[in-house]
Amino acid sequence: MMRATMFSAVRKLASTSPPASAQAGERWPQHDVDRPRTTRSRAGGSPTSHAGRRAPDWAPACAGAGSSMRSSAAKSNGVALIIVLWIITLLAVIAASFIQTMRTDVNVVANSLSRVKAEALADAALQRALYELYKPQNIEGRWNTDGSSRQWQYRDSTVTITMQDETGKIDINRANDQLLRGVLLSQGVADDDVPKLVDAIADWRDADSNRRLKGAEAPEYTAAGLSYGPANALFQSIEELKLVLGITPALYAKLAPLITVYSGQPGVNEQIATRDVLLALPNVNGEQIDEYLSRRDIARASRRPIPNFPQNVLRSVSNNQTPVRIRAEAVFADGNRFVREVVVRRYTDSKRPYAYLSWKEGRDLADTAALTGEGTQTSVTTGNTSAPALGKLDSPGSAP
Repeated sequence: MMRATMFSAVRKLASTSPPASAQAGERWPQHDVDRPRTTRSRAGGSPTSHAGRRAPDWAPACAGAGSSMRSSAAKSNGVALIIVLWIITLLAVIAASFIQTMRTDVNVVANSLSRVKAEALADAALQRALYELYKPQNIEGRWNTDGSSRQWQYRDSTVTITMQDETGKIDINRANDQLLRGVLLSQGVADDDVPKLVDAIADWRDADSNRRLKGAEAPEYTAAGLSYGPANALFQSIEELKLVLGITPALYAKLAPLITVYSGQPGVNEQIATRDVLLALPNVNGEQIDEYLSRRDIARASRRPIPNFPQNVLRSVSNNQTPVRIRAEAVFADGNRFVREVVVRRYTDSKRPYAYLSWKEGRDLADTAALTGEGTQTSVTTGNTSAPALGKLDSPGSAP
């Protein structure tokens, strides 16, 4: 009787709903379906088989729900993996950009530091040149102001110093028309254009507003579309020549090494002038100049007095107070360089031994050559092109 009551309770439970584990996809024991059961009749008769009972209605639904949840979980895992990969890629790009920025900053700082060192070294070379400039002229080994270069090594840098007396150039404030015409012709200016340029230069530097025959005053500058006119005053620097009507950048680049505004003399000192300057002298030719330069070099090498150039009718002389242009260039092994170019005037006053007439960062020789279109043969300060080695500086306090 008790056994019959238990079976009745089980059948009633099976006919209602599956447990939570079955709803989650787990297998719930299906006793009435998986294997046959036998019971005895209440009257104690023979056992009765229950193998013919059908499975509960919720069993197929449980199986389908488990399969759908497994598929959804797999899709969620794939999306999460893609998101993680994109995040990793984004972080890698950010890191690479940061590294590149830091590398650029490091290079900028390194280049700036190298340039500062080159500038300091060039300024130190300038002071050494001033020291040599004040030595008596009859002292053995004194540096000449003839445009020759001197060079030495300091650690991983090369220092080159050039000194040239400004009287070896043409003063565009004092030169007469004949000398101006000669320097323009020597630099390839067409014959028809030479008178125009000579008169334009004269109109710029004179104090009046009267136009010369082929010159240019304020109306001509206005007609050319320029917003300025002639200064009607002396040139303050050779760069001012670029403002004169008709002077092109290419022509100025050729004239710049040959002219000055500091000598204050109408002629040229042939003893230190370059060949291009001597070619501007009136009534001379290339053969006469080459013959004189040969004699001058021989006298200089043997330390004899420099001969005069008989054909120079516009002679000027140098003294202990004539301005000198000093060019100091420092070049490091990494390619960084700095050029200091000054014009200094000497005085006999011990309280004021010298004064800078010009102080600027000089242009590299390569830049000047590019402007003239003549390759690397063009030099800012030509003259004696030899560059004697002065040894190597082993310490900041050593002298070459």
